[in-house]
Amino acid sequence: MTKETMSSCPAPALKKLGDSGRLGRPPREEAAGSRLRSTAALAGGRAVTCGLQSRSVRISIPVTTPTRTVTAIRELLFDDMLSQSRRSGSGRSAEKLSVNKKKVHQAEKMIRGALVELYKGLGYLKTYRSLNMMAFVKILKKFDKVTAKEAQSIYLKVVESSYFNVSDKVIRLMDDVDELFVRHFAEGDKRKAMKYLKPNQREESHTTTFFIGLFTGGFAALFIGYCIMAHIAGMYTQQSNKVYMATSYPVLSMFSLFFLHLFLYGCNIFMWRKTRINYTFIFEFTPTKELKYRDVFLICTTSMTIIIGVMFAHLTLIVKGYSSSAVQAIPGALLLVFLLILVCPFNILYRSCRYHFLRVIRNIILTPFYKVVMVDFFMADQLCSQVPLLRSLEYLACYYISSSYKTQDYGYCTRVKHFRDLAYAVSFLPYYWRAMQCARRWFDEGDINHIVNLGKYVSAMLAAGTKVAYENDSSAGWLSLVVIVSSVATIYQLYWDFVKDWGLLQFNSKNPWLRNDLILKQKYIYFLSMGLNLVLRLAWLQTVIHPNIGSLDSRVTLFILAALEVIRRGHWNFYRLENEHLNNAGKFRAVKVVPLPFHEVEED
Repeated sequence: MTKETMSSCPAPALKKLGDSGRLGRPPREEAAGSRLRSTAALAGGRAVTCGLQSRSVRISIPVTTPTRTVTAIRELLFDDMLSQSRRSGSGRSAEKLSVNKKKVHQAEKMIRGALVELYKGLGYLKTYRSLNMMAFVKILKKFDKVTAKEAQSIYLKVVESSYFNVSDKVIRLMDDVDELFVRHFAEGDKRKAMKYLKPNQREESHTTTFFIGLFTGGFAALFIGYCIMAHIAGMYTQQSNKVYMATSYPVLSMFSLFFLHLFLYGCNIFMWRKTRINYTFIFEFTPTKELKYRDVFLICTTSMTIIIGVMFAHLTLIVKGYSSSAVQAIPGALLLVFLLILVCPFNILYRSCRYHFLRVIRNIILTPFYKVVMVDFFMADQLCSQVPLLRSLEYLACYYISSSYKTQDYGYCTRVKHFRDLAYAVSFLPYYWRAMQCARRWFDEGDINHIVNLGKYVSAMLAAGTKVAYENDSSAGWLSLVVIVSSVATIYQLYWDFVKDWGLLQFNSKNPWLRNDLILKQKYIYFLSMGLNLVLRLAWLQTVIHPNIGSLDSRVTLFILAALEVIRRGHWNFYRLENEHLNNAGKFRAVKVVPLPFHEVEED
């Protein structure tokens, strides 16, 4: 029992409850009472005295045995009703029996405390299992290192398939206790329930939420103003200002793609937390330093408000006729400021996260020389969806470093051969990095599946190469080759998305066409996701059909298609990590059991 429960008891005494938890008779001798008190001490319980009519009754409720709590409550109320029945006489009807409201309130407190203790005990049991599995793996690693033998895979296969490891009964019991507590003791309020079940959790400040809303409103207002002015000036039409679309628009589109991707990452974090996918453990993030979804949303809204504000001011100057080199340098200065913030050495603006991001990028660029971990592979896949961003970054670097902005010669970087070749090379780099990661993992682990995965990125590079050739020579032969190579690459990628990365389309699964273990309860969501991924994978068709949306400039159309690919990648991220969490699909972890130490209050 809790201290709150003991302090709320009435003055007279309750009957002693021993190790069995059953209700005994009132003690008639001092020796009997002292003997019962000794039993309570040995049981580790806390004795409380409460009033029950004119009798003295004493109850002992051990703090770690919820079963005894419930048994004591049941017998206490039953004994109270029985005593009333005896006093009322055998001729009276049972309908006149009643339970004192104060005792019912006391019983509710005791049951609530029992559920809290049960939830805490189940959490300890889950942690105990995780720690034992982790210790077993570390022992095997040490044994293999000392003896130079390969015993880990043999023993680990047996232990991983044992009931101790694969059973999810503890998690299901915790979910049941959580549901009961929310329904009966928290009036359906999840946050209120978590204050009892997980009292050591930290509540996040509402200041972050306030600024997210503030900057979201500022971004919306500035973006609407920017669109209205751009429409009036005719900047985005096919007869638009060529200098603006070639030099300033790439800055805006590049930042938009980047922060759209970051915003979707924040949505992924939110969904991973809601579905209890332990992304922090899988990515090996430091729990005290990793970004929460509110932090990600704050970064996105703040940054985009600043970017749209600067670009709005720049467009205003262009419309008014200012075209000096200083005005043309504004987008480049904006890009330079963000790059300086990224490498800023001072402990401000999420320095640990910025530096971790830079280390991951370094590992990707130097892939063959670094062992591939989960976060490196995951980030390299994100870069495969940001090829337009990388090409815009390469063009802007050439435009400003060569001082072309002073003469407004926006075609210089496309005329010079080595700059043009560099732009084509940038298109291949993300696929090359991923291919090298697959080769390194094959070299380290000897798994042939990594060579098959490498073939997927080689097919993507071939598809990109044929598209580049078709841009230079729009003949029927190159068009046919683009269609054939891109179709093969798309089928290859779809198979790998559904079967390998997501673990779906399993014919022998207990869930038809899905996998055995699923996190989402609504199975139709997986089929909808596969259909959406299929549609968004066909974005390469724009190379063939050259779609135009009204009189919009072709760059705007390409930006929309690039944004759809970023959305596809953000959608892909959730299911990829779900499969990793459930099945250790990438073999980045030693065991498939992961702890779930959530320190924030979960909200509806």
